Amino acid sequence: MRKNKRLRSGLYQLFAITLGLFVISPIIYALLISFMKPDQILSVPPKFIPRTITFENYQKAIEYTSIGRYMLNSLIIASVSSVARIITASMAAFAFSFFQFKGKNIIFMMFLATLMIPIEVVLVTNYRTVASLGLINTYLGMMAVFMVSAVNIFLMRQHFLTFSKSLKDAASVDGCSNFRFFAQILLPSSTPIMTTVFISAFIGTWNTYLWPLMVTNDNNMRTVQIGITMLNFPEGSVHGSIMAASIIVLIPSIMVFMIFQRKIMAGMMSGAVKG
Repeated sequence: MRKNKRLRSGLYQLFAITLGLFVISPIIYALLISFMKPDQILSVPPKFIPRTITFENYQKAIEYTSIGRYMLNSLIIASVSSVARIITASMAAFAFSFFQFKGKNIIFMMFLATLMIPIEVVLVTNYRTVASLGLINTYLGMMAVFMVSAVNIFLMRQHFLTFSKSLKDAASVDGCSNFRFFAQILLPSSTPIMTTVFISAFIGTWNTYLWPLMVTNDNNMRTVQIGITMLNFPEGSVHGSIMAASIIVLIPSIMVFMIFQRKIMAGMMSGAVKG
């Protein structure tokens, strides 16, 4: 029985590793191309492993583009909007979890119903709103649509429901206000779920393309996902340089995920079982 369990476990791990390598194979190939010289990239048959490693493509990606400016713009938008999303999601979840008011369930269901509306449906309306407020080519205009998320409100509400209502009642008896209970008791105990909300919001905003493209026409305000499609390299070196730029763009997302991986998993499991 032990041998069978070990065999099944080994086969499962082998399958998981194989599937993982298959999923990330395009990234691995892009990484290898970024270290190749132009004659190796365009060779027939194609080469998958560079004969000699060169950093020339990375040098060109930095020298011939404004990738540093694009990454700064994306970092500002992703960081600020992610913090704002934590604030809005936690406050809404607190109200839905600990307060009783007329129409609470209906309002919450309306929040969830927005998940069924494709983003493309409200693009024009959102653009007209932002344009009427004079927020074109501004950080606030790009961040506005990312500051609230029904998914994050749902996740935090499910987490807050795991707290006993008697905890808030006891705090109220001791003279603890609603805001103090929220800020000093509830939030410090919700670090994993807040980390999950922040990281998921950060990566999602960092990788977004369509909305920043619509609300910016100034090259200095472009985000990294738009900027990478506008890279202008000397002819003959475009493939390796674009791959190098793509790898540079991936680094922040990969680092954030690797650093906070355990907290992300803990946050996703938080609230899965209500007790």
